[in-house]
Amino acid sequence: MSFFLKNIFFIVLTILCFPVVAQYNANFYMKATEQAERAKTHGRIIQNIINKNLNTPLSDETEDGWEAAFDGMEVMEYHNAFTWQKMQEAMADLPFRSVDFQRRTLETAYMLYAGNFVHEANSLMHITTTPKIFAMCAVYLLKSDSNHLPDILSTLHQNFGDSALTDPILNRLTYELSEGMYWQSIPSEILKEILGRNFLAGNTLLISFQRRNRDYPGMAMVRKKDGSFVKINGDYFHIPQLARGIASLPYYLTKGNTPQGIYRMFGFGVSMSQFIGPTANVQMGMPNEISKSKFFDKTLSDDKWTFKDYADFLPEKVREYQPLYESYFAGLSGRNEIIAHGTTIDTELYAGKPYYPMTPSEGCLSTKEFWDGKLIYSDQQKLVNALLEAGGAKGYVVVIDIDNKNEPVTMNDVKMYLP
Repeated sequence: MSFFLKNIFFIVLTILCFPVVAQYNANFYMKATEQAERAKTHGRIIQNIINKNLNTPLSDETEDGWEAAFDGMEVMEYHNAFTWQKMQEAMADLPFRSVDFQRRTLETAYMLYAGNFVHEANSLMHITTTPKIFAMCAVYLLKSDSNHLPDILSTLHQNFGDSALTDPILNRLTYELSEGMYWQSIPSEILKEILGRNFLAGNTLLISFQRRNRDYPGMAMVRKKDGSFVKINGDYFHIPQLARGIASLPYYLTKGNTPQGIYRMFGFGVSMSQFIGPTANVQMGMPNEISKSKFFDKTLSDDKWTFKDYADFLPEKVREYQPLYESYFAGLSGRNEIIAHGTTIDTELYAGKPYYPMTPSEGCLSTKEFWDGKLIYSDQQKLVNALLEAGGAKGYVVVIDIDNKNEPVTMNDVKMYLP
């Protein structure tokens, strides 16, 4: 049995077979996280993925290679004169490329070259018939200059008509541009209700409090089925948790920030990704991504989702609070595989960022871990233990933005609302 498979076997045994009070503190080793190995990996990404792929002429056959290069640029936040030249080539050719290539190029431009390709994004926005590409162009333009808003709304309704309301991506774009952009903070009565004992009563909850600006870490707490919150040595359990997509795109777009709202929580898992690592993660599913039967944890004759299904599931006092519907629309838009996990990414890649030493993901909830061959520190293990204390990772996850302050969420932000 390989070392990696032994680790997986140990994780399953630890989580499934130990009593509820068990402590999950698995000892892991990953050679790829040693500093010398990380330096080699960085070099390989630059030479073999970024430079090698971008040195090939752009064509239908080489689009995949260019997209891989863009992925590497995003993970490492890597850009120089060479990548700037190649991004210019890609953006100039964008109307003639595949939809997937358009999306990936716009994503990298949004992250690394905001404001540099206004003309190209504006031109594509006016001719595209793909909702996701229109939305990508729109958010790129708005990140560059909010004065583009009137033209975006006019073009949206002119080119898409009723689809501006019926298509899930355009529906959310329309909402965010007309109402969501004026959001300031969650009403105190809504936050009190979410933290109250009667909110989704009888279920274990993982609650992730976030800022509107996802550059700043949020905070996770765990509520037991009886409505009380997990405490460690008399203090409320809480850990930092980042809900930022690597490009920090809106929640309804691929690899965007973690959507607010309700998710089904249905156990622990182990990722095969070298960037997430072997620490146990929390499995989650959004409405529309998973069946109604799985989301509500009961057998239903009709598994086809409707908006009313989700709305009726929300307690009446919060049913009109629109941000709680983000997970519904994100699932309807095709987002998937959002989980709560640790990280093996080199934290030094993001030194100087507001979220450092945490690392962004592809839109998941990520916690802080430090590795140097061995796992040195893990907030993810603390989260697993808190969920074990609460009876296991079966229940719901609630992600909620509390305000738009540019600072990490702390216990001082929520403790006055706790029951």
